Amino acid sequence: MKALWRWLALGVLLALSLQLFFVARIALMAVVDPQSTAFQRSEAWRLLSEKGRLRWRQQWVPYAQMSDQLKRAVIASEDGDFIHHDGVEWEALEKAWEKNAKAEALAARRAAQARSARPLKIVGGSTITQQLAKNLLLSGERTLLRKGQEFMLTLALETLLTKQRILEIYLNSVEWGEGVFGAEAAAQHYYRKPAARLTAWEAARLAVMLPRPRYFERVPQSAYLGHRASVIAARMGDAVLP
Repeated sequence: MKALWRWLALGVLLALSLQLFFVARIALMAVVDPQSTAFQRSEAWRLLSEKGRLRWRQQWVPYAQMSDQLKRAVIASEDGDFIHHDGVEWEALEKAWEKNAKAEALAARRAAQARSARPLKIVGGSTITQQLAKNLLLSGERTLLRKGQEFMLTLALETLLTKQRILEIYLNSVEWGEGVFGAEAAAQHYYRKPAARLTAWEAARLAVMLPRPRYFERVPQSAYLGHRASVIAARMGDAVLP
């Protein structure tokens, strides 16, 4: 019994140590630009393993050197209430939990009827801060445990960093195509110009790509991409910048 308690205590200690490590990393990001994210490193490894080559385009640019059009487009497309919330959109999160609960019940019924069932897909109403928390420090798996860790990191980001710094890191690290990371690399890759010179239409098209950047990189003339970009361009005037 004593051995069990020792193992439990060790597990708690390791979990607390991991949280402290994450908090320290985030605190450092207030003054030091992160060189890479967990997502970027996993993508680099995937490309190296599957295609035998390493493709990584990224160039950090300060917040002031990014087009305000791109900032507005990303906020309008990804997180319209970014400047006001505390990192989590509680109403969207509640809807996501309801959807997950229904999916879990359906998976349980399927498992009762057959020997195997498809893995449960976890969804969430992710804000820009939540997306940054996931990309910076976590794996790509979609589980409730990982979502819980994402929630804790989101609170740390909102507590230790300003909204402007959160958006700056996000725009410099988010994926915009296979091996293409950050606003500057995306602007050069798709429009052969710096991120500071993006037009409203170009910014809207880049923002719309974010949920599925590798897919839209292959179909740049997608009718959906053009239509959705028009919608986002119309909303950009209402986006409030930090």
